[in-house]
Amino acid sequence: MTDQRLSPGDDAPDFTLPDSTGKNVSLSDFRGKTVVVYFYPAAGTPGCTKQACDFRDNLAEFNNAGYQVLGISPDKPEKLAKFAEAEQLTFPLLSDPDKKALTEWSAFGEKKNYGRTYQGVIRSTFVVDQDGKIAKALYNVRATGHVAKLVRDLDLAT
Repeated sequence: MTDQRLSPGDDAPDFTLPDSTGKNVSLSDFRGKTVVVYFYPAAGTPGCTKQACDFRDNLAEFNNAGYQVLGISPDKPEKLAKFAEAEQLTFPLLSDPDKKALTEWSAFGEKKNYGRTYQGVIRSTFVVDQDGKIAKALYNVRATGHVAKLVRDLDLAT
């Protein structure tokens, strides 16, 4: 278990997680491509739905620039399948119920909300380069407006 946040230049921790159909997906499957990996707390909640739909609505810009988008949450594949269908999400949603990947990427840990401290998913987004290195590490991102900022920061806007 690590509390060490990832930084640009670090090796991206590999993972193999089931997607919404139960098929295993590994980060190493995407070697040679640039990947946006984003961690979110729960499928179907308002903030997570907004964020996922923002990725969906900007997916062409990401894909045209050679980026693959992967969403990861602690939800079970069945819940992810319902979420993907309800919101017409066409990028892989991966299930990490034991929070192994979340923890390795420092996207699970202490959070504060309304003065109380608890353990939870830290909404985070990473850009992983073709060699499997972290190019961008963004922690505590906002659900709303984050994808638009990422599109601008990566200069994907057409």
